[in-house]
Amino acid sequence: MRDKARINLIDDRFPDPAVIEAAAACIRSGGLVIFPTRSLYGLGADALNPDAVDRVFAAKNRPAKNPISILISSRDLLENFVAEIPDAARRVMDQFWPGGITLVFRAAAGLPKNLTANTGTIGIRLPAHPAAAALARAAGTPVTATSANTANAPGARRVSEISDPVARAAGMILDAGPLAAGSGSTILDVTCDPPVILRQGAVSEARLLDLLPVSVGPKPGAQIKGVKS
Repeated sequence: MRDKARINLIDDRFPDPAVIEAAAACIRSGGLVIFPTRSLYGLGADALNPDAVDRVFAAKNRPAKNPISILISSRDLLENFVAEIPDAARRVMDQFWPGGITLVFRAAAGLPKNLTANTGTIGIRLPAHPAAAALARAAGTPVTATSANTANAPGARRVSEISDPVARAAGMILDAGPLAAGSGSTILDVTCDPPVILRQGAVSEARLLDLLPVSVGPKPGAQIKGVKS
């Protein structure tokens, strides 16, 4: 059963700043927030808080070997979370950020080990979706980008479809009604030369090939996953 006191209706195109700030405060305090993205509901937490990240893993029953990608509020913040920014990454960001592509970088030292699953890499996206972008800005910290479902369960396009353990774990649920169907973000590993497409998605292989050489993976052991924003 959903606790109606924790459910806040929201227009995901024009999110109420007061609701977004309340959700951001929940994240800053170590809590979890369910929020709309372009086509699935996501589960957000302070990605720099290891305890909050643990809560995400526990709510989703997510294997510890699966790293979690993050949403950032500005490209200017990227250098805080990565060890280097390859030229190929800059070219992709110039063309497709904000938008539906997650880039996998070598992680900066100091990121929570549970977030990266000890892979030494981190998936990062600058979201274009108004509600997801507003939440990342208001939180003042990178927000976990993982879908609001338990491991191996389908993603949720409606709040009623969210896995019960995930819904119970959330301090707030931002309900934007049914979300549009669509592809998840493309995941591109820019630690390689040429970059490797780990997951096909919203930005097609053809569009990337128009910009730079890429190959198609995934690489052995690559397990970066994210929400469809």
